[in-house]
Amino acid sequence: MTITVFIRYQLDPFKRAMFEEYSRNWLSIIPRCGGDLLGYWMPHEGTNNIAFALISFESLAAYEAYRARLRQDGEGMANFNFAEQNRFILAEERTFLRKVEL
Repeated sequence: MTITVFIRYQLDPFKRAMFEEYSRNWLSIIPRCGGDLLGYWMPHEGTNNIAFALISFESLAAYEAYRARLRQDGEGMANFNFAEQNRFILAEERTFLRKVEL
């Protein structure tokens, strides 16, 4: 069963450009580590401090293997450190979803 991880970010609205840089970095890291990245979405109009990401995996086990590879990836760890040092992500929520099918 395919699962999709829906990530909701609460951002510092004055540091959106940093979050966009962080998101762009994941565009190559996530696929390399085994995630099917559906994309990142930035605030455009209206609420200015909420962003989203969607990443799919073949199974929960595939997600766990991806997380292990991500922790070993130099660019991935550098991106995590960039976020931590600059504190542009105020909160992060993960929801695991499955697609409804006939």
